[in-house]
Amino acid sequence: MRRTFVVEADGGSRGNPGPAGYGAVVRDAATGETLREAAEFIGRATNNVAEYRGLLAGLRAARELDPDAAVLVRMDSKLVVEQMSGRWKIKHPDMRPLALEAASVFPPDAVTYEWIPREKNKHADRLANEAMDAGGRGEQWQEGASTAELDAGPAPAPVAAAPGAGPAATDPGPTAPAARAGWGPDLGTPTTFVLLRHGETPLTPEKRFSGSGGSDPDLSPAGRRQAAAVAEALAARGTVQAVVASPLRRCQETAAAVAGRLGLQVRTEEDLRETDFGAWEGLTFAEVRERYPEDLDAWLASPAARPTGGGESFEEVARRVAVARDRLLARYTGRTVLVVTHVTPVKTLVRLALGAPPQSLFRMELSAASLSAVAYYADGNASLRLLNDTAHLR
Repeated sequence: MRRTFVVEADGGSRGNPGPAGYGAVVRDAATGETLREAAEFIGRATNNVAEYRGLLAGLRAARELDPDAAVLVRMDSKLVVEQMSGRWKIKHPDMRPLALEAASVFPPDAVTYEWIPREKNKHADRLANEAMDAGGRGEQWQEGASTAELDAGPAPAPVAAAPGAGPAATDPGPTAPAARAGWGPDLGTPTTFVLLRHGETPLTPEKRFSGSGGSDPDLSPAGRRQAAAVAEALAARGTVQAVVASPLRRCQETAAAVAGRLGLQVRTEEDLRETDFGAWEGLTFAEVRERYPEDLDAWLASPAARPTGGGESFEEVARRVAVARDRLLARYTGRTVLVVTHVTPVKTLVRLALGAPPQSLFRMELSAASLSAVAYYADGNASLRLLNDTAHLR
């Protein structure tokens, strides 16, 4: 029989924005027993961002207990409940990637959402306040020192049956309502991103980490030939109406080759830069495995983990890439845009379009100078049209 969990989550900010924290608790739906608590001080943030972080932590804790479970989420945030249920728009750029992450933790039919009044969410509320209190002392919340369950009083009554399947959140874009999959009416011309990974650099064939925190290499001779081949192929198609690129040299060179052939200008978008790989910059995977095995294992296991030395986590990259995506969608509505960027941003845009979990980043092949394409529709739906096309390089 399928196991059922109840996740209660909350978040708060003392200042909105201000010092913020979240709390989440996972219960066994049949007995009401507390199975897991989570809380964290997250620095300066808004109430809503803290609430979404609490939801994400609660869902992840539930998944660690049983990835095949059904989950009933109860929160006193009307905003989060309505947005995750697909009834309200998600307009704020800081919340969209968090909502998408939350929607990817379990299959869409495994989670339902229910609004509850604040007095029925005392356990999660007290966890969030414990986390903020700890942050005020310059510490992080410690589970062993928590009294939140005792302070909250009696646990809620058990849930007699597993919750029904409900809609999960998708990323609806800047002004569109929550997306619905399937056939529908004609929504007009979509905005299409033609995603081009830059051409080879000297580091590419050596398979070295090359992000935004390293040497910023130029294209190699092979990379310049690849850029010229892409330019010819895209000129033959004749569909690209604008060119946007990461600020790093390899993308600027690739974009300039294509834009020059198409008679267009290159617009730079900072948030399309590659991940900062910290101390791993310039190293091969094998070298990182040898020098930083524990950090590498953590990075492979969690999108929240950072590379050694203060690089960026995949969660952080996803947030800024989603912000860049929304800016471009607003600026180029109904047009076809060539987006010249890197491995992680391309894979992230594909992942977000599909609603796939973060682990999917490790399951996509993306060659140098390859083309992918995503179409974005007015109702918030996205459609992957192409992935890792290298026919122009043969």
